[in-house]
Amino acid sequence: MDFIPKRIPIKTGHRYIIVVNKKTAHQFDLQPGDRVLARKKGSRKEPLRCLVEISDNGEFTANQIGLFTETYNELGIKRGDKVRIEVMEKPASLTYIHKKLDGHRLNAEEINEIVKDIIEDDLTDTELTYFVSGTYVHGLNDEETANLTKSIVNNGQTLSFKDKVVIDKHCIGGVPGNRTTMVVVPIMAAAGLTMPKTSSRSITSPSGTADTMEVLCNVTIDAKKLQQIVKKTKGFIAWGGGVDIASADDKLIRVRHPLSLDPEGMLLASIMGKKYAAGSTHVLIDIPYGPQAKVKTINEAKHLKRRFEKIGKLLKMKTRVIITFADEPIGQGIGPALEAIDVMKVLNNTEDAPKDLRAKSLQMAGLMLELAGKAWKGNGYKKAKQILESGEALKAMQAIIDAQGHNKEQVRPGKFSYDVIAPKSGTITKINNKLISRIARVAGAPDDKNAGLFIHKKLDDKVKKGQTLFTVYSDQKERLSQVQDQQIPNPYTIS
Repeated sequence: MDFIPKRIPIKTGHRYIIVVNKKTAHQFDLQPGDRVLARKKGSRKEPLRCLVEISDNGEFTANQIGLFTETYNELGIKRGDKVRIEVMEKPASLTYIHKKLDGHRLNAEEINEIVKDIIEDDLTDTELTYFVSGTYVHGLNDEETANLTKSIVNNGQTLSFKDKVVIDKHCIGGVPGNRTTMVVVPIMAAAGLTMPKTSSRSITSPSGTADTMEVLCNVTIDAKKLQQIVKKTKGFIAWGGGVDIASADDKLIRVRHPLSLDPEGMLLASIMGKKYAAGSTHVLIDIPYGPQAKVKTINEAKHLKRRFEKIGKLLKMKTRVIITFADEPIGQGIGPALEAIDVMKVLNNTEDAPKDLRAKSLQMAGLMLELAGKAWKGNGYKKAKQILESGEALKAMQAIIDAQGHNKEQVRPGKFSYDVIAPKSGTITKINNKLISRIARVAGAPDDKNAGLFIHKKLDDKVKKGQTLFTVYSDQKERLSQVQDQQIPNPYTIS
């Protein structure tokens, strides 16, 4: 049937959607979320797959069809045009999602069908949420997880390098200020290893690695340009979303986030998929654990370690997993600019460089040098330390920054600040990471790159009443007022 198109001046963001009235929906037996093929009458272009919405407010007549902005533009509608629609069968992937909800295992073909439909936007957010829920309740075994990883990679863009060894790292997260990547990558590059690092922006933290790196240089770079940068510098630190690697995973994360659903199999597939898509052959995974981390206990951490190693083996990636205890922020800066300052202090070997960030970065770099065969077992830390102290890592970082596009703005903390002082004398026995992150975000991080915290005191430090525990920064004075008005509890416990 042919319809008169009526433009709806609203962008859906990521979907092609049409709207029909209730009578038309009944005539074609259409329900909200059903699929149709739509094309401009007389056009030779491939028909557009669209999702159906139904209006019962009388806005559309029986011979009209509503088109949201993306749909209207993609069909190339002009005055006088008509749109022809054809009802589609529901995707086969819905059967497989139902199968997982019932607790059954999925084979490689079934998982691939789901991922293909995710990429092509053939599944609604509700249907995606059912898939996530099915994996959350019933889990994904190692084979399913490996197949999900491969499908995410095979249905997206990938990077490819000629080098026999392509090294990468990942931290499970949950620790504020943990910017080891920005120290490790230049050490690896200075050692002659290829390390293409795609990193994430913040979702719930004061800064992601991409947010912090963006203070220093451009991080939104396409795959072709990144391959050129690697030829020149041996490494990069770029935003994964700018490369469109493993885009199916990004869509799954979008529906997982509101309910904080993090199914273990999807977590593994998400992390390993991005490494696999970046052409990695050797990977180091850091699993921080502790009451305030994402992974709460040592037993959970050991379980994840075994699964990462198994998935790595199935994907033919040489994988090493370390377990670290996370009981306080790493470094002194929390927030993009303040974390970038920490990183550059470490690379410049300054006396006031945060010792914990330096030590953890060297530990990881040393293990990665051993993993890649650039250092004998037990000698990696020493070699990484030599590269850092010689200034070669700093040179490598400067080359990466220049290749990605140097940010000329001064790296500085926010213009406005206030100190949070110790209410009594004693020893610091606990620092609440979640409260630290919350304060930094209320101050404006990561959107305000200069907002965040500078931590003066760490665990086991002795303090006197009235001494500064941390300083809050922001470029917006009202943001600092919000921090005070919300009366967020002091993250420090002093005994």
